[in-house]
Amino acid sequence: MMVRLGNIGYATSMSNNINAYDVPEGLEIRGRYSEEFAKILTKDALQFVADLQREFRNRIKYAMECRKEAKRSYNEGGLPGFDPATRYIREGEWTCAPVPPAVADRRVEITGPVERKMIINALNSGAKVFMADFEDALSPSWENLMSGQVNLKDAVDGSISFHDKARNRSYKLNDQTAKLFVRPRGWHLPETHILIDGEPATGCLVDFGLYFFHSYAAFRQNQGEGFGPFFYLPKMEHSREAKIWNCVFERAEKMAGIERGSIRATVLIETLPAVFQMDEILYELRNHSVGLNCGRWDYIFSYVKTFQAHPDRLLPDRVLVGMTQHFMKSYSELLIRTCHRRGVHAMGGMVCFGITKLLNLIPKQAAQIPIRDDPAANEAALDLVRKDKLREVNAGHDGTWAAHPGLIPACMKIFNNKMGNSPHQIQTMKREDAANITEEDLLQRPRGVRTLEGLRLNTRVGIQYLAAWLTGSGSVPLYNLMEDAATAEISRVQNWQWLKYQVELDGDGLGVKVSRELFGRVVDEEMARIEREVGKDKFRKGMYKEACKMFTRQCTAPALDDFLTLDAYNHIVIHHPKGPSKL
Repeated sequence: MMVRLGNIGYATSMSNNINAYDVPEGLEIRGRYSEEFAKILTKDALQFVADLQREFRNRIKYAMECRKEAKRSYNEGGLPGFDPATRYIREGEWTCAPVPPAVADRRVEITGPVERKMIINALNSGAKVFMADFEDALSPSWENLMSGQVNLKDAVDGSISFHDKARNRSYKLNDQTAKLFVRPRGWHLPETHILIDGEPATGCLVDFGLYFFHSYAAFRQNQGEGFGPFFYLPKMEHSREAKIWNCVFERAEKMAGIERGSIRATVLIETLPAVFQMDEILYELRNHSVGLNCGRWDYIFSYVKTFQAHPDRLLPDRVLVGMTQHFMKSYSELLIRTCHRRGVHAMGGMVCFGITKLLNLIPKQAAQIPIRDDPAANEAALDLVRKDKLREVNAGHDGTWAAHPGLIPACMKIFNNKMGNSPHQIQTMKREDAANITEEDLLQRPRGVRTLEGLRLNTRVGIQYLAAWLTGSGSVPLYNLMEDAATAEISRVQNWQWLKYQVELDGDGLGVKVSRELFGRVVDEEMARIEREVGKDKFRKGMYKEACKMFTRQCTAPALDDFLTLDAYNHIVIHHPKGPSKL
């Protein structure tokens, strides 16, 4: 039986067979059966996930309600700020647990989805850390998620390999590899292929629980220093969310019979409310923390979302919202100061470009990737990467992110020249000058123009990214830059903001206001451009029309959706509730 919901499809496969997965009481799996997946979805592993869900679901629901309450406050004119009730934490002289030797040196990290070939190449890339991503770089289909769990299990035990039939080339791990961190989804995302007591599981508990259950023993044996596994934690808005993670870690350590503090995590500071909670977040995770990271793209997205009801805080073109903007620079400096004061890493992020024109390319707030067949353009792009990384290391960051293996040598050279043999700058770059950063510094209005080309770029990138996401790709190279869910979110919310307040455009669009009529013409013209660029055959077979409808609907909605992917997720869910599929 086939049931269709929405514009794209929500499939249900029915059978007289019983579910082939061996599941504990109260748990139901509606994802496709696979013998390979069954090695991950064991009864004991699923029981662990179910135990986490049952223990923490009410606290998670409360935290999500607190997010809604904060949103209501901001929409009524309120501003985020430092909490007077936790001043004692910010002013206290405490530190986090010492950084484990295994991850003391993190000067260059590479990120990417949990695809098999990607994992091998990233671990072999020469970076110090690979962050395997279940979040912004992954479209969370059942196939992607479960294949990712299989891939990570094989990576941790060292058996992972891949044969590329098209290239007749085999891939396997080198003797020396990057340290593996895993980023689960945020608290807000469900996993509707797994029901626990009749409710969808919390996506991040599925990601964390399955990975931890199958990897902690082999991970610790291979690491040798007695610490790990390692994680990146996304999308937090308050320290209460960090406290839940800390309790999850303690629960997992108790289950595994390993010492407290074995699990370590870096938190991405990628929401505006969280920048006022950095000390508090580290305090809650102080036995499990290895630092904070400047998640720049989501931070810009969060700025718009937080101030969606504030017409005096409209963003300029996204290419202008770089680290030289005062509110972005202040955020970075306060993060460095906070981390180093507490004895942990202050990690930088992806490249930020400002307004620089790169030959005939339109620069975007995204991660630069090497440009093939154009040495001059490639060198210009690399120069921008070098300048961004030099700014980071001089500011005091202990490491940075690269979006492509080809950028690692350039990034590594910059950090090596500054840091030498020191694994980090925790003791040498205290950034005491950042102690004077105020709420006003962190909330200063961004400056710059708003142009018709900015509206076009947002539309073109947003539609193409969403089309790729709907077909299973969460990390997409567009115009020599790597786009993920965070950069697509900036495109969406900026369009929404400009439409809501009928922004008057600068430049060639001088005097023209962003209206639904103007946006409709831009959508039509950009869809025609996308068709020319990708080719008629690929355009026809792709999900571009569906993505266009979804993106347009979200940009023109009366109320701003919290996340693009929450709406889009319902269009990639495929349920097989009664038995194994022959697919």
